Amino acid sequence: MNLPEVVSAERWLVARKKFLAEEKEFTKRRDALNANRRRLPMVKVEKDYVFEGPAGQVRLIDLFEDRLQLVVYHFMFQPEWDAGCPNCSGFADEIGHLDSLNARGTTFAAVSRAPYEKIAAFKQRMGWKFPWYSSYGSDFNFDFHVTLDESVLPVEYNYRTKAEWDQVPNNEHVQGGQPFDLHGLSCFLRVADDVHHTYSTYGRGTDSMGFTTNALDLTALGRQEPWEEPAGRTTGLGAKAGDPSITHRETDDHCH
Repeated sequence: MNLPEVVSAERWLVARKKFLAEEKEFTKRRDALNANRRRLPMVKVEKDYVFEGPAGQVRLIDLFEDRLQLVVYHFMFQPEWDAGCPNCSGFADEIGHLDSLNARGTTFAAVSRAPYEKIAAFKQRMGWKFPWYSSYGSDFNFDFHVTLDESVLPVEYNYRTKAEWDQVPNNEHVQGGQPFDLHGLSCFLRVADDVHHTYSTYGRGTDSMGFTTNALDLTALGRQEPWEEPAGRTTGLGAKAGDPSITHRETDDHCH
């Protein structure tokens, strides 16, 4: 197993301070990136999407729960499935109390294509408390490119067309039978009674929201996935080494 070099505390401190400069630069760059995200324009949502939740049929503006912002996690749960995607479930397991988010005028909700009865049963089984709605029979998933079906819309995922994906190695996650669901996250902003789409991200764009992956990124062994550098940090970890259940992403664009 390729473990870190063993050095004296003095040598470790020199290396740590050198790396601290890189971390500070990354923090500044991340702040700038977040500022540029906030500078993106927005698009008014003209279509009247209908969802089903615990109180029956609702519309997109209802998902805000009278707040100004809405963050939607596109949870992979196809109508024919009896349970949600294991990787999306791993993400959902890490969602904590939403009070602090709500206090800043922002609502979080998951949306899936499965009928609401299946969503409600699975949510109860998993013990989750966050709002979760069904978009079954709606264009919502298709329009936000998390359900791919060429008979409905040209295939697009993570801002790449099917032709562009065909040129990407390890593209199996966009090559399944259609229709099929992928994961993503979309943000919306209310202006009076108008809803605007401000941002969507896919693939590893949701990485920064996961506790497990971010905690593992701080450790010497990392996420214990074969694509990570330095190589050889997954050897000898036992039966769970490389197990996809302990992480959400395998490659730069994969959802699982």
